[in-house]
Amino acid sequence: MSTEVKSEVLKVLEDRHSVKQYQVGHKMPKADLEQLLTSTSQAPSSWNLQHWKFLVIEDQAQKEKLLPIAYGQKQIVESSVVIAILGDLEANKNVELAFGPAVEAGHMPKEVYDTLAAQIERAYQYPQVARDEAIRNASLAAMQLMIAAKAMGYDTCPMGGYDAAKFVEAFNVPARYVPVMLISVGLAASPARSAGRLPLDQIIVSNTF
Repeated sequence: MSTEVKSEVLKVLEDRHSVKQYQVGHKMPKADLEQLLTSTSQAPSSWNLQHWKFLVIEDQAQKEKLLPIAYGQKQIVESSVVIAILGDLEANKNVELAFGPAVEAGHMPKEVYDTLAAQIERAYQYPQVARDEAIRNASLAAMQLMIAAKAMGYDTCPMGGYDAAKFVEAFNVPARYVPVMLISVGLAASPARSAGRLPLDQIIVSNTF
């Protein structure tokens, strides 16, 4: 990685802050939205099962429906788009989609595929494993989305403050998916302010407690 690229990446990470006030009425171009979601989909995931689903809420009427479910947080209706990050509780069903092409192309031996598939099925016998993996990996995608958005000139705000049960009912979310968070995306109406961070000596433990 060149020094210039490294500097740009670190600057995006430094500049990303949660924004709650957006330029009302801005509509994100389709090409930008597709680029944002494509970049998000490049996030890492356990076994490469890609344990996520993105419910993209652009329609203003749908955002108005979401507003009371999100306890009246104005960024829901003022941002360009709200993306609901959902975790896949049945990501084990993605084995063929994730590894099939590699097997067909000769990049993965069939016996390796069979071993991986069996390992995944054993793990997914336990509901807690499925839930932990869904939330963990969908959260990686969520962070990737926010970084990608900032690199594209947009700002975001992750939201955990909403009624998940009402969200599932109102937006017909299948039982396969667990809501992880909502993320508003748009153009900031005013510059974000850093909330500050704890110093490293407060958050780092070397080697062992």
